[in-house]
Amino acid sequence: MGKYTIESFIKETAQRDERNGFFELENPETLEINLDGMVWMKLGSMIGYTGDVKFKRQSSLAGGIGKFLKKKMTGEGASLMSATGKGAVYLADDGKRVRIIDMSDDTIFVNGNDLLALQDTLDHDIKMMKSAAGMLGGGLFNVKVSGSGMCAFTTHGTPITLMVRPGKPVFTDPSATVAWSGNLQPKIKTDISIKDFLGRGSGEGFQLHFEGEGWVVLQPYEEVYGVPQ
Repeated sequence: MGKYTIESFIKETAQRDERNGFFELENPETLEINLDGMVWMKLGSMIGYTGDVKFKRQSSLAGGIGKFLKKKMTGEGASLMSATGKGAVYLADDGKRVRIIDMSDDTIFVNGNDLLALQDTLDHDIKMMKSAAGMLGGGLFNVKVSGSGMCAFTTHGTPITLMVRPGKPVFTDPSATVAWSGNLQPKIKTDISIKDFLGRGSGEGFQLHFEGEGWVVLQPYEEVYGVPQ
């Protein structure tokens, strides 16, 4: 069989029917969900599926008026849809790398634009950061995920994780900050003098200031987020 025949191409790129877990990496940029029930996923992230699966956009009023107002302010970055049924669902998001975390009574925060999917056994809520000047850009809206179950998020490129230790705070560019441990509560640190040294997506002279004990995930890319609606 030749190197560039149709058969060779199919063999190289064919879906691997392993079905080893609920969430699996089909490749570094594609998440496979072996569905038998219900799962939450980022709106617009489904690229294909097999089996008997129904999709539904999360209602704006799901979770009450508080979540409704937060969704309106965060725009589509934190919007979710549900998939219900039995089959295999494939998700991707602009070619970004997919990371899976199997949570066991844990809490993490994920940037709303980077959350890809979460098991319905996990609780989720949109959180917003504020400064003295008022509401900041869309990249500062995040999702609090807590409980036990599988969660998947995406990063541009290979991420790094910085450890936060008592007395050794970590400062990050908001546009490159993807996720952090649930015990950390970042503050906004304004520093106009550092504006020109932050990534292109920042647009302001501010950083996230993490203090305490935990971890922060950064991607090697400054993501430009949409302005809240």
